Amino acid sequence: MRKNIVITGASAGLGMGMAREYAAKGHDLALCARRTEPLDRLRDELTARHPRINVVTRRLDVNDHDDVFAAFRDFRDRLGSLDRVIVNAGLGKGKPLGTGYFQANRQTAETNFVAALAQVEAAMEVFREQRAGHLVLISSMSAWRGMPRNVTTYAATKAGLAALGEGVRAETLRGPLRRVKVSTIYPGYIRTEMNVKAGGGFMVAPLEKGCRSLVRAIDREPVRACVPPWPWSAFSVLMRFLPLRVLARLM
Repeated sequence: MRKNIVITGASAGLGMGMAREYAAKGHDLALCARRTEPLDRLRDELTARHPRINVVTRRLDVNDHDDVFAAFRDFRDRLGSLDRVIVNAGLGKGKPLGTGYFQANRQTAETNFVAALAQVEAAMEVFREQRAGHLVLISSMSAWRGMPRNVTTYAATKAGLAALGEGVRAETLRGPLRRVKVSTIYPGYIRTEMNVKAGGGFMVAPLEKGCRSLVRAIDREPVRACVPPWPWSAFSVLMRFLPLRVLARLM
């Protein structure tokens, strides 16, 4: 059992939902986010519902890269070890390239890739010392192909994150790091603050259902998984093979 779990971006959305699921399963949690008030409310909620678990929190802006390393070391010291790190913090804003919104696209790129790189580095630093651990990267279904309009930069960062995970996985296949597992998770539409405009179609999973599916997938420790499996596993095949002109109209 991966007892001690770190979740970044835990003050809302998927991070908060996963924290609730893992608390119910008896895991000790290290939760971090920029916003401390909802984070502390979540800690109090979880420890009241599940008094046997240990929940530690810390303010963390993942774009403060030095503090990412400090936070992960602090969590290791407070919990004794880090068994699983879920790299979840991210941004979803963006605009079509060339329309005057470079700052928004840059913020998304820096948060979703450069800051994620810092989190992966910090997690792997701990896992190398332990020679064990489970690194989980929350990518996106949009990572399978280049996406148009407002999603272009976001999709590119999530594709980069998936490639980063595969590179780390290649290093852990054998040798002293073989007990380090790496999973890349591709969520589809799950109703969060980030994708509240996605609409009410059957492809948008309620938050609780989506987070339960995320946790089930993560606990299997797969190389990769689309979440929820239906319809996204099937849709991933379509995304790989549909002509770009057709895919652009669907998205």
